[in-house]
Amino acid sequence: MSTVTKLLLPLALAAAISACSKPADTAAPAAPADTTAAAPAEAAAAPAAPEVAPIQVASGTYKLDPTHTDVLVQWTHMGFSNPSAHFGNVDGTLVYDAADVTKSSVEVTLPLSGLNAFTGKFDEHLRSADFFDAAKFPTATFKSTKVEAAGTNKLTVTGDLTVKGTTKPVTLDVTINGAGEHPMLKLPSVGFDATTTLKRSDFGVGAYAPAVSDEVKVRITTEASIPKAE
Repeated sequence: MSTVTKLLLPLALAAAISACSKPADTAAPAAPADTTAAAPAEAAAAPAAPEVAPIQVASGTYKLDPTHTDVLVQWTHMGFSNPSAHFGNVDGTLVYDAADVTKSSVEVTLPLSGLNAFTGKFDEHLRSADFFDAAKFPTATFKSTKVEAAGTNKLTVTGDLTVKGTTKPVTLDVTINGAGEHPMLKLPSVGFDATTTLKRSDFGVGAYAPAVSDEVKVRITTEASIPKAE
């Protein structure tokens, strides 16, 4: 072996050892996984509420059915309870014009003899001069002055309420519950609910306010039919 070869051999061996011991190039890091949740698909549009079908009320003059008419009044008693009283034996007439509801009208008489709070002693007190003074003012009355459509199967009825000789305007929010031939009477019929809120002091029956609330909630439900022609 030549001297040159002897000199080069150790150098080549050192280079080979050095190459083998050198760590391999670090591979390019993988792109981090996208941990962001995929954007949810656009929410489906909420289904539209089903349209309420208009109730077809026949035009005519209806007689209120006292058996299925109730005028309920409710108040707060000293913050402890919410008693109620009912006006029954209602007499009334409803004129309905399907072509032009503004030509409709209603008149109702509420006899104080039909006032019922389900306790005889309390009924007597309500009819006394402290409240309705029924001996002097035996009835309350309501007579409409305006009837307006207020949406599907809804009406706004404004009228004059007379209680204890005092007359004030009152507005009723009315819902038509149903209409058609009455299954028992076989007559064109209609049913309504109505609500309003009154101040009893406006009508001279404000005794014990405010301990007994001056504000009174009124809820009415009624049926009426067109009588057979005589």
